[in-house]
Amino acid sequence: LSIEKVLIANRGEIACRVMRTAKKMGVRSVAVYSDADRDSMHVAMADEAYHIGPAPSQQSYLSMEKVLEVAKMSGSHAVHPGYGFLSESTEFAEACKQEGIIFIGPPSSAIRDMGIKSTSKHIMSAAGVPIIGGYHGEDQSDERLQAEAARIGYPVMIKAVRGGGGKGMRIALTDSDFLEQLESARREARKSFNDDVMLVEKFVEDPRHVEVQVFGDMHGNAVYLFERDCSVQRRHQKIIEEAPGPDISPAVRRKLGEAAVRAAKAVNYVGAGTVEFIMDAQHNFYFMEMNTRLQVEHPVSEMITGTDLVEWQLRVAAGERLPLLQDDIVLRGHSFEARIYAEDPNNDFLPGAGPLLHLSTPSPDQHTRIETGVREGDEVSAHYDPMIAKLVVWGEDRSAALKKLRYCLRQYNVRQVMLCILSGHPEFEAGNVTTSFIPQHYADLFPAPMTPSGETICQAALGLLLQEQEHTQGFTQTSAGERTTFTLEHISFKKV
Repeated sequence: LSIEKVLIANRGEIACRVMRTAKKMGVRSVAVYSDADRDSMHVAMADEAYHIGPAPSQQSYLSMEKVLEVAKMSGSHAVHPGYGFLSESTEFAEACKQEGIIFIGPPSSAIRDMGIKSTSKHIMSAAGVPIIGGYHGEDQSDERLQAEAARIGYPVMIKAVRGGGGKGMRIALTDSDFLEQLESARREARKSFNDDVMLVEKFVEDPRHVEVQVFGDMHGNAVYLFERDCSVQRRHQKIIEEAPGPDISPAVRRKLGEAAVRAAKAVNYVGAGTVEFIMDAQHNFYFMEMNTRLQVEHPVSEMITGTDLVEWQLRVAAGERLPLLQDDIVLRGHSFEARIYAEDPNNDFLPGAGPLLHLSTPSPDQHTRIETGVREGDEVSAHYDPMIAKLVVWGEDRSAALKKLRYCLRQYNVRQVMLCILSGHPEFEAGNVTTSFIPQHYADLFPAPMTPSGETICQAALGLLLQEQEHTQGFTQTSAGERTTFTLEHISFKKV
């Protein structure tokens, strides 16, 4: 392999994930870190680590100049951007190329074409990829957008063309609320992307979010590694993903894969990418967008195909051909991924931060992966994404994989009550998943907390007193001079 040293321009679990494969391949890894990550797991794992600035990502992980400076200083042959941060930056991909450093990702032209939703829809339509009816034109007047919404038929989705992560996205159910939703989407798009150009498209009610893992090389080859269902989401962000999609026939699976490969070839795609589709109740599917990077949920595709996609990334970036062609890629079994977040489901899933005081996980094995970037005692920073780990399991079929997921979630000793309830819900077990799953079953997933009984309160108080007595006895045994003792015999209880 011509790449002997790779800089990982990221942090957390994805940085650790890339480093594990690099080490397996004999490739040296270089980490970058902010003030907040000085003692983090990815810094400890790397062969070399360099400080690049204060905690805010704009001044550290998003600084192209600082990352490239470290790449040159460390003699790195390539940069792996992970996901998020600089992974889909056309400018960063170009800057790496100008410095003679391999960017482990697609050509900058593919990032650009797929990064603007209106452009990508035109390219996909020309390539014969199914697209949903909509308006992606240059006339951005309120009147034109509202007229197009009426033509398409309500409900419609209003989206920022440069959007992502659910930002700059609103649903207008009727003509009367269109302008209000349009202005709300524009405001958020300006704030998030400094661009308020919008598109309008038909809104598919209760759709499934189905995406296909694709991979291309520099020799014109492109393959698909089957689909993932990522329908279970909150705030437009995924919680549990699975591969393959439940209740998808071999014929539809093949059509999905072939459409995704056409999409990749239309932009001369190289490396790992994901083509996202929305699917209706009749299993008709429509192109939504293409993520021009490795996805968070890539491990479920690895589990069902027996591949290491990061190894593929490194080999393809070095100019090698794809390790497998389409007929060599075999789907076996079923896999789930549950994302472990530092956030409060009782407070609209807002991110949490602070020390990780206690952490115990299931034992990793051939069919269980713990993808993480934190250890017990680490600080979970408020500056970055609240996802701290991923639990990935495999089984011979969906039922076996789901049992494994539930078993492992019960062993995962971080507050994962909601994931345990979700994975055991009868509708999830039956594979009836849509993007509305959480709102539809909110009462089941988030039962109201029960008021503790008087007996429970007494037991809690007794536990605290016993703990206090133990601390006092420890103190008296090590103290000199006069000693006083405290025993529970001095305490009286009355029934409450």
